[in-house]
Amino acid sequence: PPVASVERPRSAHRSHDERPVSNTVQFVAVEPSWLRRGVISILVILTIYSLGLWLFQVTGHFLFLILLAWLIAIAMEPSIRFFERRGIGRGAGTGLTLLGALLVTLGILAMLGGVFSAQLAQFIGSLPDAVNEVVGWINSTFGLNVQASTITDQLNIDANQVATYATDFAGGIVGALGVAFSVLFDALTVLVFAFYLAADGPGLRRTIASWLPPKRQKVLLTVWDISLAKTGGFVVSKLILATISAVAHAAFFWFIDLPYWLPMGIFAGVTSQLIPTIGTYIGVAVPVLIAVLDRPISAIWIVLFATVYQQIENYVLTPRVSRATMDIHPAVALGAVFVGAAIWGPIGALIGIPIAAAVLSVIETYGQRYELIDEISDGEVSDTTPPADLPANS
Repeated sequence: PPVASVERPRSAHRSHDERPVSNTVQFVAVEPSWLRRGVISILVILTIYSLGLWLFQVTGHFLFLILLAWLIAIAMEPSIRFFERRGIGRGAGTGLTLLGALLVTLGILAMLGGVFSAQLAQFIGSLPDAVNEVVGWINSTFGLNVQASTITDQLNIDANQVATYATDFAGGIVGALGVAFSVLFDALTVLVFAFYLAADGPGLRRTIASWLPPKRQKVLLTVWDISLAKTGGFVVSKLILATISAVAHAAFFWFIDLPYWLPMGIFAGVTSQLIPTIGTYIGVAVPVLIAVLDRPISAIWIVLFATVYQQIENYVLTPRVSRATMDIHPAVALGAVFVGAAIWGPIGALIGIPIAAAVLSVIETYGQRYELIDEISDGEVSDTTPPADLPANS
């Protein structure tokens, strides 16, 4: 009978060069304890992040008030040290400084507060008519067909609505108990914390230093002193220059009988110190526009006065007032204003530069700089040929 052929296993016919192919799927062994710890860690991190974000949102306004108090305390430091050098205690010097600032502020408000609010209310109420006049002048001068209603709609300026705002500003808002209580509470919070931060500054520094090793305590001492000296002087110098500029511009606007001379003078003085480089032009542009609509010849006088005053401020006032303060690059200062305004609004624009001054003072102290090579220090490149150790096409 025929012999049945037996099929040999395929492994018997493999050559020596072939390797077995495994069809088994390899799994990575995962320890249950490791996976559990990882999931718990992620959940804890997300919980802490959410809690921190919630706390920041809830206490954001209070933290902002503390920041304002800290800046006021820094601004009072030069005056406090002035009293300390004359044998007056730090607490008494802080109280005298704060009391003097409050009396000056209340005196200015008592003398000019009514005029300022009335003129500002008139200015706000005249905005729709001013827009119409400007648009009419542009259309007649340049042959355009710009619609004033389009601009007022874009700016959300309606005659009735603006009149309501002006009336509320002149009387209603001041008399609203809720707004008054909120403003009063915020002001008291800032003043109280500013007093304690300034009067108990050395104690606060010792408390913070007690949590640091000795080497870090020296760093804290240096940073603290630099921040107080440089930033405090910077804030004070800007306040002085802004006050001088506001008084000078307001007096000149009153002399030429410019409408809304007091708000425009304060706007020009504060803006010139608040916004570097372009602040002077912005502060003068609005009064010039008002003068053009009222008496065009007044606009020429405003431009001439602003030009002369700017030269006096740059070469006489600023070197004397800012002698002991640090200088901030205009680009950095302008960026600080924009960032502060984006985060905290108009008040953030005011405190943006002092915060940048504090940061830059620390960087300037601990940052390491090197001597410039001749090609860079001379300010020009004498030869465009690449060095010998570099290829010609590098």
